[in-house]
Amino acid sequence: MLKFAFLCALFLLFTTRTTSGSHNISSSETTCPANKRCKNGPNISYPFWFSQGSPPDQYCGYPELGLICYDNGNTIFAPPPGLNYYVKDIDYASHSLKLVDFDTANKTCPRALHKFPFGNLPLSHSPLNLNLSFYYNCSQYPSGVPSIKCLSSGLNESFVFLMGNETKGFDWLRNCQENVVVTVMKDQITADGGLVNQFAGAMDEGFVLEWQTTASCAQCEASNGVCGYSTTKKETVCFCNDGSTRSNKCQGEEGSSTGLSRLIIGLIIAGGIGALLICILLYSFRRKLKPIVSEIRQAKEIDKDIEAFIRNNGPLPIKRYSYSEIKKMTNCFGSKLGQGGYGQVYKGNLSNKSPVAVKVLNASKGNGEEFINEVVSISRTSHVNIVNLLGFCLEGKKKALVYDFMSNGSLEKFIRSNNLETDPPLSWKRLHHIAEGIAKGLEYLHRGCNTRILHFDIKPSNILLDKNFCPKISDFGMAKLCSNTQSIISMYGARGTVGYIAPEVWNRNFGGVSYKSDVYSYGMMILEMVGGRQNISIQASHSSETYFPHWIYKHVEVGSNVAWQEGMTKEENEICRKMIIAGLWCIQTVPSDRPPMSRVVEMLEGSIDQLQIPPKPFIFSPIKSEVDICSTSSCY
Repeated sequence: MLKFAFLCALFLLFTTRTTSGSHNISSSETTCPANKRCKNGPNISYPFWFSQGSPPDQYCGYPELGLICYDNGNTIFAPPPGLNYYVKDIDYASHSLKLVDFDTANKTCPRALHKFPFGNLPLSHSPLNLNLSFYYNCSQYPSGVPSIKCLSSGLNESFVFLMGNETKGFDWLRNCQENVVVTVMKDQITADGGLVNQFAGAMDEGFVLEWQTTASCAQCEASNGVCGYSTTKKETVCFCNDGSTRSNKCQGEEGSSTGLSRLIIGLIIAGGIGALLICILLYSFRRKLKPIVSEIRQAKEIDKDIEAFIRNNGPLPIKRYSYSEIKKMTNCFGSKLGQGGYGQVYKGNLSNKSPVAVKVLNASKGNGEEFINEVVSISRTSHVNIVNLLGFCLEGKKKALVYDFMSNGSLEKFIRSNNLETDPPLSWKRLHHIAEGIAKGLEYLHRGCNTRILHFDIKPSNILLDKNFCPKISDFGMAKLCSNTQSIISMYGARGTVGYIAPEVWNRNFGGVSYKSDVYSYGMMILEMVGGRQNISIQASHSSETYFPHWIYKHVEVGSNVAWQEGMTKEENEICRKMIIAGLWCIQTVPSDRPPMSRVVEMLEGSIDQLQIPPKPFIFSPIKSEVDICSTSSCY
């Protein structure tokens, strides 16, 4: 023990000498200039800086956020590669700026030329935005879709959609010469106005971006300094309150008086003695502390892996929040919405009073894979039937996800409710609309994204309903990303919830794991929707999956004219049968016998007369101990 204490003392002396010699204070006393502004623009202050002419030798602000004054007095932001955007407003309180594309401003029929080039800029999309997808010079196009006449070229037409809402079953990229995605603000697009009439005005109003602290400036700002850049040294610098310039942060400045230096030396010596005593105590309890230290190291390595993964897949088009911001928006986690296998969900509000749902992940759950899955997979999506991820928080073990708030909660409560007064059964038309929306959302995940996303946990509790009962697929904690050309994926172990897991996921003898595994889960879910509407007791268990589909198959075999119950109209009976037949096709035991989601959409939208009754499925589920079962009460 004495040997260990001696080594600790040597280490402390070496550290003290190294630390005391590391205060490299520059004699430069650069002072950050006062706010500036262009004639017709907002105030320009930190982290933005005035970039008229050649940049000064040293300036305050992030290197990427230089602004210039245009000839007419407007403020211009010019990110690479040589694009220009008018700066309409900068809100320093909410860290947001409003931009308008220079190439489309003040035009009655603007042609979008490019999307915003995020690159390595410390900027991200605001929750106030949405994306428009333009398709130019289309030689073939579906009938009935309104075109942009002012952008037509000969026999070719141009079209605009909310991104993800393109006409299904038609290959727009193949039949059109160009596709450009641009960002506008949500409040500029209304449901009854028509995009063809609204896109020009929306683009002229611009869009909102939010800035975050850059990694190179984080230490400087944390030490009450102002981050800047030296054009001569080609490096980031930190301007301190005392007028000095540091390489990274202002903490640890040397005193100018001898008395202060002696005081610091005295404190260092006293601290060294205290640290030596702590070393001795740590040695005494090293066996007890070793497992704890190992766990802390493992957690730090996991967090480093997550940070590296996000950097390699970035920049992400969503905002990164601090944990203090998460606490503020949830009022210190005052209103709990639900709890699932990976964490708790709380209601919150953004600074603009928009309601949100905040999912706080369990610090001890898993190795961070579910966090990576949700952030990376959902941030790549934009579809009316996919829940909208607004931002995330990652501070050590503290991880959170911020979503749009869904006022009607999950589908589960409407098909398993024991209280018909508060959660009345959904009408057959509404059930049909929900089933169709979920199918379109899955079709988008499987075919509409640049990277195919397999969800692996489709179930009623993971389908959220907005105020209009529009369904949103949520909870991507088990998702897998793969290329669009990849038909079969390799996966270690089973994932999902008992009652919805496809046979091949838990037993490879049934076939390879693919997007058809999601089709199976969808089929079990819509059969459960039908049974729940008829108050049939269904639980996601081994017995229910074995008997309920067989019972429902016998019912649909009887004949198309048999109604489920007295009082059902012909239209309701047809909706019921379509959902049953589509569901039974989806739960076929062999994956290749299941239809793709595009075909499922056609089944639900088409005539009942065109549907064939599928073969009777052979169904058998693993018992609960055979798979990693997730809570069926999770939401978001």
